[in-house]
Amino acid sequence: MENDTNRGEIIKEEIHLQLKLYLLSFLIIFSISWFIPGMLLLYFILGFFTPIVLGSENIIVVFTHFEPLVIILITPLVFIGCYLLHLLLTALATRWLWQYTEKKSPSKDGVIPRNIRSKTSDFYHMRSFMIKYPKNAFIKGPFPWLANWLFNFVGTNKIGKGTTIEEQVCADRFIEVGKNCYIGVNSVLTSHLVDGIFGNISYFKIKLGDNVTFVGLNCIASGTEIGDNSYLLPFACTGKHNVLKGDNYYFGIPLRKIFKKKIIEYLDLTKEHLEKENELKQKQVPEQDE
Repeated sequence: MENDTNRGEIIKEEIHLQLKLYLLSFLIIFSISWFIPGMLLLYFILGFFTPIVLGSENIIVVFTHFEPLVIILITPLVFIGCYLLHLLLTALATRWLWQYTEKKSPSKDGVIPRNIRSKTSDFYHMRSFMIKYPKNAFIKGPFPWLANWLFNFVGTNKIGKGTTIEEQVCADRFIEVGKNCYIGVNSVLTSHLVDGIFGNISYFKIKLGDNVTFVGLNCIASGTEIGDNSYLLPFACTGKHNVLKGDNYYFGIPLRKIFKKKIIEYLDLTKEHLEKENELKQKQVPEQDE
């Protein structure tokens, strides 16, 4: 009897976290990104700024002589240049590691079991950890608009030209966003969801078309596809695998489209407004064809 009951049970294994590989990937990205900029900055401070500016006997000399004055003027540019070099090296190191993991186990749509050890699960967790430092280095720094370039360069996402993504949760991998989109503050674009507590991982790509607007506080679940010219009102949220045709306004949890008559009444639109809208659409069609 005991053997029969054991046969029906699902064998569960602990998640293979690979903490050593996580730590190694972080150290590689961190050390590569800071070593060269740090050495250049240290060379500038010890070789030029300290002896020429700080070593001056009189403060008046610093602002009246050519050499110390030039050093003071270029100091901010040196700091900015070293920081931009740090961001570039961060992206390069992350891209190299990311491509290595993709060769070992490519990202693809599907459900990742968490009670069975697999290469897919191991590299999924490793990539999830790996992108966190580069993402925060770009978004939390003085040049947050470079985050789109980071995701495109590393290969985690595909983001079109003219798209603005405000600071928000997730949206760091397995997402495609079209041109001229706006993702509002505190929105959530998550291509991965855990089903229940310690359940399986639903990992499906999110696809947004062109001219998609999220006002803010919108939640987009894995596998969602949103068509062109979609406008999501605040708190509009999708479930998994929702498909929106676009060319409409959406609201609610779960979201649903607003019919044109309600839009006209809600926004108090006149015939002149509708005529201007048609004119703009006609202008956009030739631009998209080009």
